[in-house]
Amino acid sequence: MEIHALAADAWRLAERESGPRVVLGLAGPPGAGKSTLARALVAEIERRRGPGAAGYLPLDGFHLSNAQLDRLGLASRKGSAPSFDAHGYAALLHRTVTETGHDIYVPDYDRTLHEPVAARHLIRPGTRLVVTEGNYLACDGPGWTAARRRMAEVWYVEAPAEARDRRLVARQLAGGRTAEEARAWVDTNDRPNGEQVERARGNCDRVLPPIGLDISNGRD
Repeated sequence: MEIHALAADAWRLAERESGPRVVLGLAGPPGAGKSTLARALVAEIERRRGPGAAGYLPLDGFHLSNAQLDRLGLASRKGSAPSFDAHGYAALLHRTVTETGHDIYVPDYDRTLHEPVAARHLIRPGTRLVVTEGNYLACDGPGWTAARRRMAEVWYVEAPAEARDRRLVARQLAGGRTAEEARAWVDTNDRPNGEQVERARGNCDRVLPPIGLDISNGRD
């Protein structure tokens, strides 16, 4: 399915719901292309509906800082479910769907700094559809279940394991790891994280087959 058809389906969610703003979630394992698809959906909707019609809210902005990961002993498990502020993410989603009369600032993750950064994205008062994406959107557990209740639907982004593996190794190399370090990180961290996400696939409203987008530079 092409991006224009997916964008039309996403916008129909906004038209179907009675509230002033709707959130669409994109879940899937690391390297599936979630962030690239989310940005493409927002861009296509804004092309059709005008600037500010759609907004972007990545889970990656709720990575715990490196200082907190060190404190919790999670530095080697960065990207795992416990390494995110799931409750903070759920709280921002709640604000996103209930506080529609003013700007809402959205954090992101900076892969140069290797830290979360505040207020990189903006949801404007007139934004009708917000696309959020992240590994654990369909998972059960404290924080994740509350976040899920704020989404009209969650779509699962499918991608072949070989393609995901290739992108994940490339991501670690770009982040400064050696080839051996990159391989070890993917095998011991990204892969088990992906297996957890895949187990929640059945919680999603729709499964998207691999999509004809250039996602070679996508983060997730």
